[in-house]
Amino acid sequence: MSIKGKACIVGAYEHPLRKAPDASVAQLHAECARGALADAGLSKSDVDGYFCAGDAPGLGALSMIEYMGLKVRHVDTTETGGSSYLIHVAHAAQAIAAGKCNVALITLAGRPRSEGSSGTQPRNWGANLPDVPFEMPYGPLTVNQYAMAAMRHMHEFGTTSEQLAWIKVAASQHAQHNPNAMLPKPVTVEDVVNSPVISDPLHRLDCCVVSDGGGALIVARPEIAKSLKRPVVNILGTGESPKDLSGGKFDLTTTGAAWSGPAAFEEAGVAPADIDYASIYDSFTITVLLQLEDLGFCRKGEGGRFVADGNLISGVGKLPFNTDGGGLCNNHPANRGGMTKAIEAVRQLRGEAHPKVQVPDCRLALAQGTGGAIATRHGSATVILERGE
Repeated sequence: MSIKGKACIVGAYEHPLRKAPDASVAQLHAECARGALADAGLSKSDVDGYFCAGDAPGLGALSMIEYMGLKVRHVDTTETGGSSYLIHVAHAAQAIAAGKCNVALITLAGRPRSEGSSGTQPRNWGANLPDVPFEMPYGPLTVNQYAMAAMRHMHEFGTTSEQLAWIKVAASQHAQHNPNAMLPKPVTVEDVVNSPVISDPLHRLDCCVVSDGGGALIVARPEIAKSLKRPVVNILGTGESPKDLSGGKFDLTTTGAAWSGPAAFEEAGVAPADIDYASIYDSFTITVLLQLEDLGFCRKGEGGRFVADGNLISGVGKLPFNTDGGGLCNNHPANRGGMTKAIEAVRQLRGEAHPKVQVPDCRLALAQGTGGAIATRHGSATVILERGE
């Protein structure tokens, strides 16, 4: 079912806290929901669809629906890690197009910073997972897995640490204008490559921040969107795809964006060259580079040259990206950054980004998320949004 023109994002909210030691995860979800509803000019009684992922506490959607006092007729708890929330945008639009709900609430929240989580700890998602007996004895770390992808890309295509560093530089140039950013200080290529190596070839400044917080989105029918006193953001096209190890036939330099991206572009009826602004999931610098290639902004192997020399900096380069500072500098709530990618894309299309990073006449934006780990199994989601008239 095509969702083009059948649903709009009418509310968006990013929690301002980056560390919340005294708040529960449920409380953060509720605060984000309240913020997004206020942004849209709606109340919780207007919500008849609720979407959340594995970061929701207790029984997930069941617990949060009760906690927030919602009365809904449609629920979706799709879990694909950091790509979940962009998939939820797609699923919300599909549900609205099918008449399952009129106003969908999507929430994310977590406290990884307060709970001491980081990418330097072994990944352990439960002893009952089928991959555990084969992988967990080796103690894989999140950063190790992304480092493998970076090293392979360097080996195959000659990508350099300096080229990866330009991604962090661009994010930092934007973050300096975000009062809530965890790392607001601009950095240079030299700063990045001279920071300590965490997992060769990735340096400390190649890695995202770890933060508490969250965010929420409201998706609604076009007629509802037009009745509100907020700029309309149309959902043009979406794509989603899993990628796994395929029994060992696995390319470390390709992400699921190679499938989710073309699907979203086809549904939207636009091409990568038409995109004015891109929100790209940035758990590590290599994550951005690989997705840019797979989405078609440049050819495979040319990502290093594409991101160099400030090409991702708003007002300087051809493709402004992550103008809030992204996960590399702003925040990475619940260790899942897909939600904030959609939120900043909405800001850009509404003309509500910081004036120093606002893309002039921004009409088309792309939000891209991954979840899991690009060196093993992960999910990918792509959403293409349009500024409404």
